[in-house]
Amino acid sequence: MTWTLPGLATYESVIRNSVFRASAAPVEDEAAAMTFFREVAVPDATHNCWAFKTGQRFRSSDDGEPGGTAGRPILSAIEGQDFDNVMIVVTRWYGGVQLGAGGLVRAYGGAASACLREAERIERIETVPLRFHCPFSSFAMVESKIEGWRASRTECEFDGEGAWMTLAVPVEEADAIMDWLRDRTRGQMDITRLD
Repeated sequence: MTWTLPGLATYESVIRNSVFRASAAPVEDEAAAMTFFREVAVPDATHNCWAFKTGQRFRSSDDGEPGGTAGRPILSAIEGQDFDNVMIVVTRWYGGVQLGAGGLVRAYGGAASACLREAERIERIETVPLRFHCPFSSFAMVESKIEGWRASRTECEFDGEGAWMTLAVPVEEADAIMDWLRDRTRGQMDITRLD
């Protein structure tokens, strides 16, 4: 099972006078991750180290800390707790005491791990978009099924005969949902799978 966050999560710790603040959020892609970074990074802090993972894509930054002592431990915390589509920024204010490489790895990785451990988590369901025209006669029935399908409506535009809808449906349920939609309209519904 893979997890993600429903919203912002934070955690703060003090290690040998240095303050480490972890800020984590759900992100859909690298652009969203970097937008979140710009929102939470503190310009006058000593370091703003980060990592994100979205599917097979991941990146991390040590932001001036010794190589491999900050970004990689943050990424390891994300992967170690089976999170995906998550960005974590750990901001450090230096407290005057050197922590050494091992101490930095424990501090950054520990802050990220604690942040995820204490955060509310939700199951991440891989989805595929389905686009179709739904006649008015079937609209209420389709709407009533969305939650049970663990799907979400991402688009709905009405015309004279119904609505053009796009649903994000779980990948493993997509074929069954497409069959149900076709059966409901006796094969008249043209469904496009947008993957």
